[in-house]
Amino acid sequence: MTDDLDTPVLDDHLHLDPRHGRGIDAVDDFVRLGGTHLLVVNKPSWLLGVDVEEPDDFRAVFEETIDAVDAATEALPGRAWPVLGVHPGLVSRLVDDRGFTPEAARDLMCGGIDVASEFVEAGRALALKSGRPHYDVSDAVWDASNAVTRHAFERAAGIGCAVQLHTEASEDLTDLAEVAESVGLDPSRVVKHYAAGRLAGPTPSVMSEKDRLKRAAESGEPFLMETDFVDDPDRPGMVLGPKTVPRRVRWLLESGYEEAVRRAHIETPAAVYGIDTEATLEE
Repeated sequence: MTDDLDTPVLDDHLHLDPRHGRGIDAVDDFVRLGGTHLLVVNKPSWLLGVDVEEPDDFRAVFEETIDAVDAATEALPGRAWPVLGVHPGLVSRLVDDRGFTPEAARDLMCGGIDVASEFVEAGRALALKSGRPHYDVSDAVWDASNAVTRHAFERAAGIGCAVQLHTEASEDLTDLAEVAESVGLDPSRVVKHYAAGRLAGPTPSVMSEKDRLKRAAESGEPFLMETDFVDDPDRPGMVLGPKTVPRRVRWLLESGYEEAVRRAHIETPAAVYGIDTEATLEE
């Protein structure tokens, strides 16, 4: 039995790992509660056992993600799309654990963004992923991370796609919005994953906790909803589970926030990613 919430229900940022985690079982849970669409972000390369030495090494990570997306689409009333890129935490693994200079790490990560861009250009992925560490790093590593993020913005501007960002916790990322604008990328197509209920600059992808969602719903501003489900059996309580977004959509509807649900699951996905969650639900 599947709950029908009479609306598209999109989780804007989660991970699927059929090899190590729950994979399609997690998708089935999402669907049973009323979920319809997913944006599946590739897991960090090292969590899939890939120690990158050169940009082409990212291809295996991206192909595995696309395979998971294809399987998810088969199980969904709507469909799933891949979001591909380089996790900003890789910079610390390269510099601290493997002896890369920050500049060499920057260049390798920019190369990974270039490879991800090829998948977007070919129509095999929807958007790019980039960002900067959410923890303290040296000035050189911070500068390298910001350079990678800028490169992702440049590539996204060139191919006409959105960028999902992993960054420090903040309700003001106007600095990154300004960088996006400076290279020709509409800042509204920059999405901060793991956002709180308010955000200046990019579009917030709000973690689906009630207090955050209430702020976002009442703001009147564009927003998305996510769980950041990590699909890792070694971290079962990490962030939110795959049932959370449809449960929170039901709560929002019951609380009188119908307009906010439409904003988060129909209007903002269309404006940011160019996807039609209503039409793809009817196919």
